Amino acid sequence: MTTTHPLRVIAIADTDSYVKWAAALLGSHPEAVDGRLLILETPLVVSAAQERAALSGSDVSDVARVGFDGLGERIRAHAPDVVLLAARGPLVRVLARVVARAVPTAVIATGLPGISVPATRKALVYRAQCDVFVLHSHREMRDFAALAIEKGVAQRFALARLPFARGGGLPGAAGEDLVFAAQAIVPRERPERLRVARMLVRAAEANPSRRVVVKLRATTGESQTHHEVDDYPGLLASLGELPPNLVFSTVPMSQALAGSAGLVTVSSTAAIEAVAHGTPVIALDTFGVAPDLINTVFEGSGLLAGEEAMVAGSFRHPVDGWLHDNYFHPAEEDTWVDTLAELVDARRSDALPHRPPWRRRGGALRDAWERKSVLGRLDRSASGRAAWAVGVPARHAVRFVQRIARVRAGASS
Repeated sequence: MTTTHPLRVIAIADTDSYVKWAAALLGSHPEAVDGRLLILETPLVVSAAQERAALSGSDVSDVARVGFDGLGERIRAHAPDVVLLAARGPLVRVLARVVARAVPTAVIATGLPGISVPATRKALVYRAQCDVFVLHSHREMRDFAALAIEKGVAQRFALARLPFARGGGLPGAAGEDLVFAAQAIVPRERPERLRVARMLVRAAEANPSRRVVVKLRATTGESQTHHEVDDYPGLLASLGELPPNLVFSTVPMSQALAGSAGLVTVSSTAAIEAVAHGTPVIALDTFGVAPDLINTVFEGSGLLAGEEAMVAGSFRHPVDGWLHDNYFHPAEEDTWVDTLAELVDARRSDALPHRPPWRRRGGALRDAWERKSVLGRLDRSASGRAAWAVGVPARHAVRFVQRIARVRAGASS
């Protein structure tokens, strides 16, 4: 690493989980990273309250909101060494094009804000124009590297311990609350989410002296990284009168854990944060263990348990053999800062060519469609309107043809 000053890194994020991740990552190495955070106005952008919760404890104070139209100029004004795209895949693909044009000397980094097992092709393809992809465990590094080879995606990866999970995983919970980390899409179906709601009621009724805290990522009217159809306040309200010790909270997760005896989730990254805090965990396996539940990472951890363990408050700590491979490697094994510095040097010396986006058809019209898809009404461009007018009917037609093909295939089998 030949850079003599802290790396100037600008992160661009919009949703609650990505703002939290980006701010925590930027603030985790103040001696090596001079970090700034731009919160991009999108249909899913954090509210003021969500922003405060996401930034809690991050040590990042240079934060500003920016619209898409002014983004390129804002980035250029800071002359960053690195631009960190902390957003959902479709938005990263759009932003990477903007950054490559606005600051061609900058390294483009990206990453995911939590548990990224299993590795997915979409995560790779959407971020194909980025120079480096930050991951958070040795297992994730292996899985993504293997998938990239399998799918023919030439990507570089770097390791960073989850920035809001930097404790040692030693027992330390001292509170009384059972904290449930709600997720927008896990489990996904309404009957399963209703079953979780009934579990929460049972847990509250089983011990009236203990609060059961449903930790929410958003309140009514606020957005999340993933769209939530059946939220827990609504599901619980449908069950009638609730125990008085069953409550809702939107405080930062670190604050919720400070008063907890244990945390329950299906697969939220809050489980990793709890382990770092020393709080015991139950990763619910009531609905199975499967990639779509994002809980296969907990196999072999000792954290998986079902409804009866949750109701009884039989929390557990992870087994030692699981920790190192899954988010709790020593800090000295991280590579992300050194990797960024090496890439910055390489780009300055013209030894790091710019990466093209993943090959796709459509040219400028496709670019406009993708921009309109992620910005919605905030994209007021003529090209966006034109792409939408052409693309929506075309997409419906393609899906109709695909449905017909599936029906015919089923009939002939």
